[in-house]
Amino acid sequence: MRMASVDEAIQELTDEFALLPDWEERISYVIELARGLEPLNDAERVEANRVRGCASQVWLVSERRADAPEKLYFRGDSDAHLVRGEVAMLMRVFSGRTPAEILEVDPQALFERLGLKEALTAQRSNGLFSMIKRIQDEARAAA
Repeated sequence: MRMASVDEAIQELTDEFALLPDWEERISYVIELARGLEPLNDAERVEANRVRGCASQVWLVSERRADAPEKLYFRGDSDAHLVRGEVAMLMRVFSGRTPAEILEVDPQALFERLGLKEALTAQRSNGLFSMIKRIQDEARAAA
């Protein structure tokens, strides 16, 4: 089965949000996405994996897999439900991509396309950008 492109993954999320009439329901949906996120183990919840710039605790792990060494796979977790949902959204967009695909994503355009500007506080927005920056930094290091 073919994996959706980055653009297709973003469009899927955009379409899912479009089905929800208001931001209260959209925030609930983001929290629902968090339930599908596999938690990191205690050994992965270390300072080296912590994302700086987030108000909540956020950890992000990147790895390569033997079956697709050209791609980066991400796993993440947070101590806040909404932020865990944001992590789950970012995993759908970025995990299983090549460094080049990851670096092609414009964080501001992604943010606007998903319509998150109206929904998130400045502090939450900064945290989301910090997570994207960390993912793109990992991609730069792997390129």
